Amino acid sequence: MTLAALDVLTPPVTRTQIVRFAGAAGDFNPMHHDEPFAVAAGSESVFAMGQLTAAILGEAVAEWLGRDRVAGYGVRFKAKVLPDDVLHLTGRVTSVEDDGTQVCELSATRSGSDEVVLTGWAKARP
Repeated sequence: MTLAALDVLTPPVTRTQIVRFAGAAGDFNPMHHDEPFAVAAGSESVFAMGQLTAAILGEAVAEWLGRDRVAGYGVRFKAKVLPDDVLHLTGRVTSVEDDGTQVCELSATRSGSDEVVLTGWAKARP
């Protein structure tokens, strides 16, 4: 059985979501919560930590594949995610291993542009 492709638009990433994740992760870098600091440092705004973006994609992948089938997951960060960004999450099966494990290619792009903010892979048990 080959899965249909993952194709999801997220709700906008919120400042509250960024701050809550920072608190849960213990990541209090002011670039993630202090707008004047982030702007003075050259960023257009505060931005989500990469782990939050990975978690957003990971949740969609777990729902797509089925939580009990996820055998592996990895990502590479490509660009900042800003407050109010809507992410377009995609995934597709690219190969099937001898034991039936499905190998999937993943990406997250900033909706409304072609800017890739995260790429990754996942494996799904048969």
